[in-house]
Amino acid sequence: MEFFNTDELDTDKLVAQATDMGLTIIAAILVLIIGLWLAGVVERRLNAMFKRSDKIDATVSTFLASLAKYVVIIFTGIALLDQFGIETTSLVAVLGAAGLAIGLALQGTLSNLAAGVMLLIFRPFKVGQFVEVGGHAGTVKGISLFLTKLDTGDNVRITIPNNSVWGSSIRNFNHHDTRRLQIVYGIGYGDDIDKAMAIIKSCIEADERCMKDPEPVIAVTSLGESSVDIMVRVWCASGDYWALNWHLLKTVKERFDADGVSIPYPCRTIYQGE
Repeated sequence: MEFFNTDELDTDKLVAQATDMGLTIIAAILVLIIGLWLAGVVERRLNAMFKRSDKIDATVSTFLASLAKYVVIIFTGIALLDQFGIETTSLVAVLGAAGLAIGLALQGTLSNLAAGVMLLIFRPFKVGQFVEVGGHAGTVKGISLFLTKLDTGDNVRITIPNNSVWGSSIRNFNHHDTRRLQIVYGIGYGDDIDKAMAIIKSCIEADERCMKDPEPVIAVTSLGESSVDIMVRVWCASGDYWALNWHLLKTVKERFDADGVSIPYPCRTIYQGE
């Protein structure tokens, strides 16, 4: 009677198992190498693509490229676990639930992050520009993914969460190269209006900061309680706005005084009954 050689069967089984394990390990190594290579390629390609665009800030381009890289690495890790027969469906569900919980816990921080990305992509203002945002006005000193930093005119640093910046109206005083300056001068009812307007025009023409195109506007806008109001609109470079404003206020007042044009004080006539 013949019997099976159990030692030979065990050896064949071990060889088969070792072969399967070796093939699995080789496949896992290949998946790892390809996944890491692909992650690097995705990051480099995205960085190169973002650099060709002037609308995307370097900070947000680096962040998005790194985010894409790590997404590829995560999927590579899931594929590796699948190679070793580990059930990944439940793992993905657990990771999704954990991500949801973390997102709810950090919703304020994530909203600031999302707002920071939007600010860096759409660029409603840049570093060095003077803006009014979130109830604050100042020169932009920094824009990060979470915070925007302003310095006020008296050199006070204001740090604003990006969610508050993106969720409010933004006034950018340096977005355009030119601005329109508007000043209202009041003269007495007994003064010569044409003379006053000629004085204002000569002051404007004498200052090179006042642009000739668009043409300055000088017009009577209202008859006030104690003065005739003359409005002046003149265009200038954005950087000259305040200096020109102060200069015109001073020079026109001095010319009015020299040429006998009065700037009246508010007055009331009181009648006393018998």
